[in-house]
Amino acid sequence: MNKSGLSGVIMVEYKKTMIEHFFTTLAQYAPEYSEHVGYMTSGGGGLYGGASIIGLGLILLCGLIGGIVQSNMQASVRRYSAEPAPLTGADVARRMLNSYGLHHVQVTHTPGALTDHYNPANHTVNLSDTVYSQATVAAMAVAAHECGHAVQHATGYAWLKMRSELVPLVNIGSRLGQFVLIAGLALLAMGAGTTVAWIGLALFGTTTLFALVTLPVEFDASRRALAWLDTTGLTNRAMHGQAGTALRWAAMTYVAAALSSIAMLVYYALILLNARGRDE
Repeated sequence: MNKSGLSGVIMVEYKKTMIEHFFTTLAQYAPEYSEHVGYMTSGGGGLYGGASIIGLGLILLCGLIGGIVQSNMQASVRRYSAEPAPLTGADVARRMLNSYGLHHVQVTHTPGALTDHYNPANHTVNLSDTVYSQATVAAMAVAAHECGHAVQHATGYAWLKMRSELVPLVNIGSRLGQFVLIAGLALLAMGAGTTVAWIGLALFGTTTLFALVTLPVEFDASRRALAWLDTTGLTNRAMHGQAGTALRWAAMTYVAAALSSIAMLVYYALILLNARGRDE
């Protein structure tokens, strides 16, 4: 649940915006080709054909999975936010950090819901208001999870280091990828080659890579959190199971986001491969 600004680039809304921008571009710069948009859903010939149907099917499936996961995650947070615990999220965070010798890491609160995150730049564990001040199972689990990221940072966890090294590349890819891809697809619609579109897709692919690298980071942080809660005895058997359920559903939101990003990447790749096969 490390909510860095980059996490948003792998969400479904970002992909939906890309599609909308693409069709807007077609309508503006290639109106004579707009009739082929119908092939996206009809499975006709032309540029897209059956490849787009496969891609759209993957996107819809991943969207359905994402909706189910998000619903279950929110339900588990609500349920376990009503389960009392011996310590507040802030108390748990401070204890866990101190137990690992991370006395320099500060515990602060941040506005909003589900805004909890660890900031490696200033060594702070930032907890949402409810997690910070409430003594519930969900608050304890979330706080321990974010401290798990602090422990990863302090111990040089390889996947976290890799994700940090990807940040500059993903910043470029997330900002330029959609525009280059849209331009490439517009050129393709007007009869040009696929080179520009492939470059845009490669840039967009950096966000998919980031989403995949995020998975082991999140699952490991949850593993560390549950292990620490178990060894300290702060949770009984029932509470430990509840905390584990909440963290698993939270982690699954990242899995759903990664699947969505992969589906969108495959969707555009199929279009470009189909276009290349047509030209050959």
